Amino acid sequence: MPGDLTRFANRLRAARPDLAAEHLRGTVAAERFVRGEQRTVVASLLDLSTRPNPGAARDTQLLHGESFVVYETREDGLAWGQAELDGYVGYVAASGLGAPRPRGTRITAISSHLYPEPSVRARPSLDLPFMAEVAVRGTTGDFARLRAGGHVPRAHLAPVSGDFVDQAARFIGVPYLWGGRGARGLDCSALVQLALLATGVAAPRDSDMQAALLGAPLPPRVASKRGDLLFWKGHVGMLIDEDTLLHANGHHMAVVAEPLAPALARIAAAGGGPVTVRRRLAKGVGEPTHWTTAAR
Repeated sequence: MPGDLTRFANRLRAARPDLAAEHLRGTVAAERFVRGEQRTVVASLLDLSTRPNPGAARDTQLLHGESFVVYETREDGLAWGQAELDGYVGYVAASGLGAPRPRGTRITAISSHLYPEPSVRARPSLDLPFMAEVAVRGTTGDFARLRAGGHVPRAHLAPVSGDFVDQAARFIGVPYLWGGRGARGLDCSALVQLALLATGVAAPRDSDMQAALLGAPLPPRVASKRGDLLFWKGHVGMLIDEDTLLHANGHHMAVVAEPLAPALARIAAAGGGPVTVRRRLAKGVGEPTHWTTAAR
């Protein structure tokens, strides 16, 4: 794992002393190596933990339709593997995974539902989070008909509008949830990751990864502007404008937009310290991208 990624090896490298991914043979030491099997998340949201315990704390969540490579399935019902989207390695409930599915179209509503038939009166069978991926076979009225069965409102698959800050602002008022990645709760780095994903930009999962890998650092004398990312130790937010911070945070236990100066003072007073780095994405990055059906 080269360069800046080395420090994140425990989260981004599928290797344990007893087992590792086959593609790491020759670069890591392990008792055995396996090729892994691709699976698709069939749950609405699937908790992932870096610890092999069914009751372990959540470190992140996988979205419906995401691909997950399984290297081990355990007797306790956990599967150990790696997320295709952001490379996160950990343990998930094997029951939340299914056979590989073709790539599809992203859910662009901040929350949607899977219906057994194309009717708003039908009882939904599954919640579908923002940026979940579904393969569409055709349409029936105002619904998209899915290859795996069921229907989704076509309006919930519409192209996004606005930049990634606009996408993040749609989550204002959503509860803060450590490790969460959905409209029922998400954390600071998930808000950044999902907002960028909505505009076609793949981003790392955690704030320390984002601070090292997203965009470029800004020199101290460069004025801040909309879309700049501000990082503290263990936290990230984005600027709506030079005076307004948008972030998911544990103080409000929600996604909020608040004046920047008081936020900086409060975070410092609470022990979070000063901003450690400001980063800016390249011009044009974070603008809308239309998600289309594609073959995996």
